Amino acid sequence: MRDKTARKGRAVTAETQTEIAAECLGLKVPASPFLNETRIRRINAARYEGQEIAGALDVVGADDVVLEIGAGIGVVGGVIALNARPRAVHAFEANPALIPTIERLYRANGLTDRIGVRNVVLMSAPDRPDTVPFHVRSSYLGSSLIDRDGRAREVVQVPTADFAETCAALSPTVLVMDIEGGELDLLRHADLSPFRAIVIEFHPEAYGVEGMRECKTILRQAGFVRVDETSTRTVWTCVKGD
Repeated sequence: MRDKTARKGRAVTAETQTEIAAECLGLKVPASPFLNETRIRRINAARYEGQEIAGALDVVGADDVVLEIGAGIGVVGGVIALNARPRAVHAFEANPALIPTIERLYRANGLTDRIGVRNVVLMSAPDRPDTVPFHVRSSYLGSSLIDRDGRAREVVQVPTADFAETCAALSPTVLVMDIEGGELDLLRHADLSPFRAIVIEFHPEAYGVEGMRECKTILRQAGFVRVDETSTRTVWTCVKGD
């Protein structure tokens, strides 16, 4: 049994010597520079990326392989791996600074046999470059492939991989995607036929309402039907129609 001791309102697991700052649906979230008190409260209340998590838990089952694009600090993919217990979760995150934090979360929850992360940008465009610039802002939540307002504090080059080739290698059945505006370009060129369900956050602030409508049209034309109970205007859970 794990020995836990309180420290400054947090817990430390003797098993991993990792300070745990928050917990979401059973997932322990280690302390990191990317957490503040507001974010910790939201994680504890299951309101951090709550719509994505609810949608994913509604559609992911034990036989699924999940492709997560945009892992953030690892909470969404970790909750999926812990609670839905799919065969595998393959996470991709563009921000290299987040990778150690994500991997620490996976280890703290004993999930490394089910989920892993790569610092790679998946692209579906035929003219994919070997690397792309990623714009890092003070808040990781605003970091993006798209530099909307010139406020990035750092630009890093991140390796890319082909979306179709990745799908062929991993055989995913569910796509979970939150990539701060990059979804429109990916959807424009992507073959979505491998997936039976998709959970996606739209970012109209990056490409306008028309861009969001285009994303939704692409999904509908690919045969996906919105699940109203777990969807909002900007976060959709959708499944393949009959």
